[in-house]
Amino acid sequence: MGALSTGQIIVWVIIGGLAGAVAGMIVRGRKRGFGVIGNIVIGLIGALIGGIIFDYFNVNLAGDIVFSANDLIAAIVGSLILLFVLFLVRR
Repeated sequence: MGALSTGQIIVWVIIGGLAGAVAGMIVRGRKRGFGVIGNIVIGLIGALIGGIIFDYFNVNLAGDIVFSANDLIAAIVGSLILLFVLFLVRR
């Protein structure tokens, strides 16, 4: 495993922000979701969760593109799972 490049980190932050924003809009029904920082954090954690789940079940929705829709969808799914678990814990 090589060192992370600045470009990879920027792409992860962008994907995390998008995924967190979409998950926030789905869960909260507001345009802003959980705010910029909250969306990025939720999206990054969600991307990790979604990536693990998609890899485990060998889900590949968008082919072998380096930055793919599959990555974004996995991040959104993982973000929704994270928010659901947080909802259950907070109850």
